[in-house]
Amino acid sequence: MHSARDGVLARLREELGGVLSVDADVLRDVRTDRAGWVSPGLPLAVVAATEIQHVQAAVRIAAEFGVPVVPRGAGTGLAGGAVGTPGSLVISTALMNRILEISPADELAVVEPGVINQHLSDAAAEFGLVFSPDPASKDISSIGGNIATNAGGLLCAKYGVTREAVLGLKVVLADGSLLETGRRSVKGVTGLDLTALLTGSEGTLGIIVEATVRLRPIAAGLTHTIGAFFPDVTVAARAAAAVTAARLRPSVMELMDTLSLSAIDRLNGSALGERGAAFLLVQTDGHGAAAEAAAIVSVVSAQGGDAELALDEEAGERLLAIRRSFHWAISALGEVLIEDVCVPRSRLADMFAAIEGIGLRHGLDIPTIAHAGDGNLHPNFVFERLAPGDPAGDEHGVPLVIWAAAEELFQAAISLGGTLTGEHGVGVLKRRWLEAEIGSASLGLQRRIKAAFDPAGIMNPGKVFPV
Repeated sequence: MHSARDGVLARLREELGGVLSVDADVLRDVRTDRAGWVSPGLPLAVVAATEIQHVQAAVRIAAEFGVPVVPRGAGTGLAGGAVGTPGSLVISTALMNRILEISPADELAVVEPGVINQHLSDAAAEFGLVFSPDPASKDISSIGGNIATNAGGLLCAKYGVTREAVLGLKVVLADGSLLETGRRSVKGVTGLDLTALLTGSEGTLGIIVEATVRLRPIAAGLTHTIGAFFPDVTVAARAAAAVTAARLRPSVMELMDTLSLSAIDRLNGSALGERGAAFLLVQTDGHGAAAEAAAIVSVVSAQGGDAELALDEEAGERLLAIRRSFHWAISALGEVLIEDVCVPRSRLADMFAAIEGIGLRHGLDIPTIAHAGDGNLHPNFVFERLAPGDPAGDEHGVPLVIWAAAEELFQAAISLGGTLTGEHGVGVLKRRWLEAEIGSASLGLQRRIKAAFDPAGIMNPGKVFPV
């Protein structure tokens, strides 16, 4: 066993030199991501690739020796999809971080996968353009990871998730060969859409090493921000659905429940809870933003909201700061499992009611925010990690009651016509529920598609598909 391990490491050192690491601290760092799930053992090694050839060489050697390959970007995922599993070769693209081209005429950019999401928007702003997919982690998450998980964000209700912004890819396949997909043109329907298939595949089909992405013009005119407090979160959810039903399309529509506001008050010493039990943040942009904002104020007021239209940028920033405080406020409460379900926008109120019921049945506080514009909810399970071996917890010390509540959460979302995940991906945390949503026929077909890309099964094994 050791001779086989030594053999693969020797080959990797021979071809990759200094970009290969077996340092214990480096190996420990890649055993987890922002989800908090920790791999039960150390990976074999980490390749910190700086060019496509490094990725190709590493995959080719891994294929020769039958070593599992785990692609990894910035490590900001929330489903355990990029976690280095025992004995695997982790191939990191974080250092492949060059913006290769920005084409203002074609409104596109060509980037390496390690480019930080916000860095591309900052560079494109010089040309009046922006990369519109905007996960909350955009200051620290990489575009390769965004594509691998088909990430979403606050602006997705109006501008779409990452898939809508990806025109073409370069991907290293399981034998080390390089596949190029897509195009630079706005339209293109030649053959099967492999670009869309690879987007959201979570490293199970190949490793993204370059992307051609769509840029959009920065919205003309000032943004207009609205904050509205409600007596109840289900009432606020109905108001959000009413905005959509009125054919209004704000760029941002975020909803926070009572527990979320309480956490922010605890962190900041504020008194938001005195103004209401739920908070709806709405922002409009582009031509007609002022008229659209006025119409939204009328809709949410008619639904029982105490609405405030920010009169200047400073007032708007104060309203936005409420939403921006959420992550830090929840993190201050203890360990957090950040979940991600999505339902039709008309069922948003029903899903909030279901979450409240789940919390009451299991004796749990579940602070929840939602991208209300697209029905994507993030229930946050706050818990204390248990000691190893405690029968009330799993192998990672997560209380079993958390997983029981999460299972009810997923069942509720699916029963309402929704999905297990709107933007975080399946990874390891949700693979056990995949078949319940997509069915056995679809799961079997997806396994066969993976086998076509990865006959030996070395690409991110154990992720997405139930073992």
